Amino acid sequence: MPRRIAARQEDGATVTWDVYDPTGPSQFSEDYTIAVCPGIANSSESTYVRSLVSLTCSQGYRCVVLNHLGVLPHLKVTSPRIFRYGQTDELHLMLTKFVESHPDTKLLLVGFSMGGNIVTKYLGEMTRVRPDNIIGAIAICQGYDAVAGLKYLLEWHNLARIYLFSMTENMRSVIIKHKEALLTEEVKRKHNIDERRVMSAATLPELDEVYTRRIYGFRSVEELYRNDSSANYLHNVHVPIVFINARDDPLVHPDMLSIPQAFVKTHKNSLYIETEHGGHLGYYDGGYIIPRAVTWLDRTVVSLVTALVNNQ
Repeated sequence: MPRRIAARQEDGATVTWDVYDPTGPSQFSEDYTIAVCPGIANSSESTYVRSLVSLTCSQGYRCVVLNHLGVLPHLKVTSPRIFRYGQTDELHLMLTKFVESHPDTKLLLVGFSMGGNIVTKYLGEMTRVRPDNIIGAIAICQGYDAVAGLKYLLEWHNLARIYLFSMTENMRSVIIKHKEALLTEEVKRKHNIDERRVMSAATLPELDEVYTRRIYGFRSVEELYRNDSSANYLHNVHVPIVFINARDDPLVHPDMLSIPQAFVKTHKNSLYIETEHGGHLGYYDGGYIIPRAVTWLDRTVVSLVTALVNNQ
């Protein structure tokens, strides 16, 4: 059973993460921990996260999984904000607190979608003092540049608009669930938030305009997206890192894949894996009706983590 840990941030936000101990023997003499950052509106309770955790723990790795602010169904938010596309403070708090209790462990970061963006941005933030324990990272199905990618999300390429609608509703549902804390009269007055516009926003950019960028103090959605996009921090990423993307991902247009392609050409400790199919965090295999419980992505991540460990 996992252990749930909680810690408070300076603004009163309660950050939680779950710790999963190894269930199988390790092939290494040293201690290794995989730190997982899930996708938008996801947590340790998301199916794809549980699948990866189950496999990695069986291979002798410990896992810690960040629960994005506001996502857990039975945990109230304790500050007037939820998660954000490029907000790295929660990940940093989890890693620093975990290293305090496990000073000898070595960390491998794994991020899915939004979590991949957060992990990459975190590793490239110039003013951030990160734990020395981090030895590598894997970023899966991230979009790299939210400003450039926005125009593609509003198109019908690979049904992008349907996925965008789903993400918008997922985020809005989190806001509605914690409405008593997030949309108080004081919060709305302080940040100039119109609750009716929050409830009627049709797309994620619209929701970010009427809510997210105001809560976090950005002057525009473009400024928010530019600040939060990992592409603007890649030049300062120095640990070994692997990027995984699928060409048929409805949320990441093929044009955006030139970003990791260019990065790996100039950084020797990096790898870019591009698949023709896989969609957005799909990568199921084994059958059209009943796919295998352990996916191609699960197995690939375990193989890459093991390679990163051996690459030290």
